[in-house]
Formats: sequence, C-alpha cells, structure tokens
Amino acid sequence: MELFKVKNDIPFMSYGRLTTAISLFTFILAVFFLSTRGLNFGVDFTGGTMMEISYPHPADLNQIRHTVDSIGLKDATVQNFGSSRDVLIRLPVRTGVTSSQLSEQMLTSLKAADNTVSMSRVEFVGPQVGEELYENGALALMLVVAGIVLYLAMRFEWRFAVAAVIANLHDVVIILGFFAFFQWEFNLTVLAAVLAVLGYSVNESVVVFDRVRENFRKMRKANVVQVIDNAITRTMSRTVITHFSTQLMVLSMLMFGGEVLHNFALALTIGILFGIYSSVLVACPIAMYLGVNRANLISDIEKKDGNLKEPDPSEFA
Repeated sequence: MELFKVKNDIPFMSYGRLTTAISLFTFILAVFFLSTRGLNFGVDFTGGTMMEISYPHPADLNQIRHTVDSIGLKDATVQNFGSSRDVLIRLPVRTGVTSSQLSEQMLTSLKAADNTVSMSRVEFVGPQVGEELYENGALALMLVVAGIVLYLAMRFEWRFAVAAVIANLHDVVIILGFFAFFQWEFNLTVLAAVLAVLGYSVNESVVVFDRVRENFRKMRKANVVQVIDNAITRTMSRTVITHFSTQLMVLSMLMFGGEVLHNFALALTIGILFGIYSSVLVACPIAMYLGVNRANLISDIEKKDGNLKEPDPSEFA
C-alpha cells in the first residue's frame, strides 16, 4: 500500500555530512547530560516505599501532593493507578525511618486531609533489590543490543550491520539524554520503552537496507548514492503510514494514559521520532562512508555468472 508516490528520487545522501554532524552533536550533548546530571532513577531502582490508597470518590491529586510535600517528601511521586479513585504513591528511602513508620505517617497525614481515604496495599523495595533491578535492566539492554548485532550480521553485509547498530544506539542515548536533561523519572516502564524502541528502530533499518540490497541487483548502472536515495524514496510511503499509525497510539497513551504511562509514552515518542531520522539519515550515510558497494552484496553465484558490474571508484568521491 502506498499513500503517495514520489516521481523523482530525493537526494537524501547529499545531506549526509550535515545529518551525521547533527547526530554526532546531539549524541555528544546527550552523553554530556548523562555524565553531569545523570538519570533520575525511580523507586524501582533506588528502593523505597510504594503505597496504594483508595477513595470513594475521584482523588484530588493536587491535594495529595500538597500533603506529601508538607511532611518533607518532595521527591515522592503521586499518580492515579487503575482508576481515578486509586492513587499510587512512591516514597524514596528516608534515613532513620522504617518503611512501616513512613507509610503510617503518610496515611495519618492523608486522613487528616480526607478521612475517607483507605490503604489498599503497601510494599517496600529495598536498596539491594533496586540495585539488582538496575543490574538486570542493564544486562537486558546489553543482551538486546548483542542480539540485534548478531541478527544484522547474519542478514546483511557487515557494513550495514555496523551502521544499523550505531543508529540504534544513537536512539537509545538520545532518549536517555532527554531523561537526564529534564530529570524525568527513569523506572522499569521507561526501560521497557527503550527496549521497544531498539526493536522498532532496527525494523526500520532492515526495511531500508533490504530495498538498498534489492536496488543493487536491479539498478546496474546506478552508483551507490543513487541506489540509496532511490531505496529511501521508495520506502517513504510505508515509513509515513507505519510511524503515523504507531505515533497515534503512543500519543493517545501520552494524553489519556495518566501518569502511570506518561514517561513510558514519552520515551516511545522520542524514540519513534529519532528512530525515523536515524534509520534514514544516520544509518545509510554511515554505511556509505564505510564503503558499501555492489560487490559487497551480490552473491558468489552472480559473480561466477559474470553479471556483476564492478563498482566505479568515483562513486565514493
């Protein structure tokens, strides 16, 4: 299905140096914020107390936040959970106060503001458990990256594999850079979004690279730049339809999913937008700069048949 057709190929690769320079700048900026500000880890990773409270009527989140602030817990997170009557409160670890004491103090303050509140459950995540979740999350991220590298290396020529991996890691670092700069809470749901973006971005790279490989077989007289420009132009309609549909779903979560899904949808939004950019304007220029050509992609059988047109060195000038 094609939403629209572009008659003439768009010269994407003529902007390759500019787009890679912009990507390098944003990447360095993201690394800078990660190293200076760091991520604002949630209770999932740092440990703390999670309280679920319920009201017989829709909860007033502003009043609850004011109550939490009044007892010196400004780092706490207050959000709806499930329905407008259920509220989840995440309290950070407090020195010299146990989890049970902290939850009782919190419940007493909430009852003073509204005596209809009731405690549904309370859980404590210790610092050791949080550290274990952090390590397991980092391990999951590395395993996903390793799996993508292995898959791309098996499916494509190594230059394309390296280009796709760099582009995908570019997306991840940019997401983390946004969360570090704005100090948005980084929890397990955000980590899940980052892993989803990795898979989503590599899918887009595979689609473009498949068309590039196909073009190398069909466009015998075209040089590398023309082949890549044609591949990107011919997949534009599919890219627009796919990403527009996905972004509509993510935006609905961002606007109507409440605070529980807010950061998850936010990470996905950033990842989708930069995923489109990196798959087209980062991965392809890198593959071109690494010297990909027709000889790298045509099978040995075609070489024996004499159907291979040797690349012109001027293609990379």
